[in-house]
Amino acid sequence: MEGISFDFTNLFSPVLKGGLTKKDINSYKEKASEAVENILNSNPGFMGVPFESKWLESVRELKEWILSFESLVVLGIGGSALGNIALQSALNPADYNNQKNRKTPRIYIVDNVDPDLLSSVLDQIDIKTTLFNVISKSGTTAEAMANYMVARGLLETNGLKVQDHILFTTDPQNGILRKMSRDENIRAIEIPPQVGGRFSVLTPVGLVSAMAGGIDIQELFLGARDMCEKCKNKDIWKNPAALNAVIHYLYYLKGYNLSVMMVYSNRLYLLADWYRQIWAESIGKKLNLKKETVNVGQTPVKALGATDQHSQVQLYNEGPKDKIITLIKLENFEREVSIPKIHEDIAELKYLGGRKLSELLNTELAGTEYALLEHERPNMRVTFPRISAYNIGEFIFMYEFSTAVMGGLLQVDPYDQPGVELGKKVTYALMGREGYEDLAAEVMKKIQVKNRVIM
Repeated sequence: MEGISFDFTNLFSPVLKGGLTKKDINSYKEKASEAVENILNSNPGFMGVPFESKWLESVRELKEWILSFESLVVLGIGGSALGNIALQSALNPADYNNQKNRKTPRIYIVDNVDPDLLSSVLDQIDIKTTLFNVISKSGTTAEAMANYMVARGLLETNGLKVQDHILFTTDPQNGILRKMSRDENIRAIEIPPQVGGRFSVLTPVGLVSAMAGGIDIQELFLGARDMCEKCKNKDIWKNPAALNAVIHYLYYLKGYNLSVMMVYSNRLYLLADWYRQIWAESIGKKLNLKKETVNVGQTPVKALGATDQHSQVQLYNEGPKDKIITLIKLENFEREVSIPKIHEDIAELKYLGGRKLSELLNTELAGTEYALLEHERPNMRVTFPRISAYNIGEFIFMYEFSTAVMGGLLQVDPYDQPGVELGKKVTYALMGREGYEDLAAEVMKKIQVKNRVIM
């Protein structure tokens, strides 16, 4: 099966004036190889996921039950939602929920505690024919649990058995949801305990909604497996994930603090949201492995081509030289639209007649690529031959592995997120969670500033 490809040419001199050289890469070849070897030796949780059939089987065991519902509502946030959203957006049409011939449930993913968002979803479903998939490893995620409590309240108000309409995706042994599952006989499916949220899309966290939406989850695994074999290569010139990490690292050292992912496909666009989380949360760290304060990290930015050619590209071309840009190209679109040959008497429009929209879009990508080079801006291209579960699986695993390598180069832990925890604790305190009274008092004292600047 044809896989995705990576073109790093426009990051290197002499194609890019002032770009990297092979010598630059080779000077870090040993460090990168060591980072790859450390990943292979430590075997972080995400590495084994595509090779463990039990995750597929655990989802398939629930297939008949899940497909019996008219709607599936996923309640999660961050790593429990972004992967789900990306998979649905990429592998199902935009009008999936409204298709009359659809034989699988409508899919809704509620990834925030915005009351307007949740209400709009609840307005569209019949609660009697809806399954709520609550995703939280600990069962203490405030956002997911708040939405769960709303959903459960509605089920109980309508006289429905929660056991018939709720599925927990949670830790296999520990946590509130696991206890509820045991105590109340609510179905629960396991999250591998060694896999963090942002690395979990290929576990049941993402597989439940994928399977419910008719996505071939076996193909997701096959793509990830094949990419994994490439990523195991300690020769970084044969390892796209390692080479990508080294390149981003070297540009980061040169002051390129932003990593832009500009996607020339609406269906693939939300993969950039998933990328933003895994890159930001994994490598944006205050402390290195030696517990020294380093405050490192490269800020990920998403953009949509050709839309953002009219909003962001001016900055990319003529603004600060602080961005390394990844362009995502789709070669073969699932559908095609031809531009009719009209306005033949208008030279400014005639050239469009008889061409295809996909041709125009990919030509615009080429134009952006050329302009970036002319302005001496480093860029690379990732090409999807088509949108398939196999290719999406490849993409996900490549960036998981590349993130891990980048963590090794920066000498930070790519699997923790201490900077997120304080915000969580403050939320608990201000919402009145038991045990956080002292923190609540401390926070209130600090936020009650006398000389506030408000206009």
